[in-house]
Amino acid sequence: MSGILDTVNQRTQLVGQNRLELLTFRLMRKQRYGINVFKVKEVLQCPKLTSMPNLHPLVKGVAHIRGQTISVIDMSLATGGLPITDPENRFIIISEFNRSTQGFLVGSVERIVNMHWEAILPPPEGTGSSNYLTAVTEIEGELVEILDVEKILNQISPVNEDISEEVLANKPVFEEGSSDPTTVLVADDSSVARRQVKRAVETIGYNVVLAHDGRDALDKLQAMAAEGTINDLALVISDIEMPEMDGYTLTTEIKKDPNLKDIHVVLHSSLSGVFNEAMVQRVGADAFIPKFDPDELGEAVMNAVKGQEN
Repeated sequence: MSGILDTVNQRTQLVGQNRLELLTFRLMRKQRYGINVFKVKEVLQCPKLTSMPNLHPLVKGVAHIRGQTISVIDMSLATGGLPITDPENRFIIISEFNRSTQGFLVGSVERIVNMHWEAILPPPEGTGSSNYLTAVTEIEGELVEILDVEKILNQISPVNEDISEEVLANKPVFEEGSSDPTTVLVADDSSVARRQVKRAVETIGYNVVLAHDGRDALDKLQAMAAEGTINDLALVISDIEMPEMDGYTLTTEIKKDPNLKDIHVVLHSSLSGVFNEAMVQRVGADAFIPKFDPDELGEAVMNAVKGQEN
């Protein structure tokens, strides 16, 4: 266990072609879960938690860690399980993404597993829209569930999803019969993130095509190219960590395809805390913006389109 606690922060620096490292853990039940190490700042034995008035029911308490006060979320309760009743004997995973830092209280932490994104698969059909999964994989013959932590955080502290009137004042006007591209493809494995981005992009006047991961996005782009409708596409907005094909690999595949190479690609990721700018340039992405600010996203879309027109 001490090896995991000592090396998590260093291993968040890993950036590879369509690879990831999963930190595996368990809650109060036997099921095994995973979280991308890129999201993890630190793993600690749970410190003393302080209760505060009007805390959200899923927040176990707050902890003061390295000069910062953070909320500690009961991951078992948040995903529909029993609450963790003995936090002093458990662990917290300190995560940094979506412009915030938070702790996830878990039952036990196991180890880090290096994997290929192709081994990470979308949730099985029939799991329903209320599940908390973005993906599943198999490790040593055991199913491992990868949780939609963005969905969990949105339950506790919903983000503002409305673009301001100031930004909307600059939105494009599409005249009837215009040849201007009016479609944006959005690739993200989180249902919450897809909905947020879709709403923002549609608010500024663009049609949206949704993809659930990088492989799905590439298939849709190649189909548009084959159908001769690729010129309708204004740009691609892609998450980075997605099952089967991550956003880095999706960008590489787009840029090396003669029919797709001129598409403007914006990487839109929750991994702002450990993001490697050199990697974005290496794969040829045109821009990066951290999740999720509707004004920043709206302006990025409009600026990208204007830049292509100039």
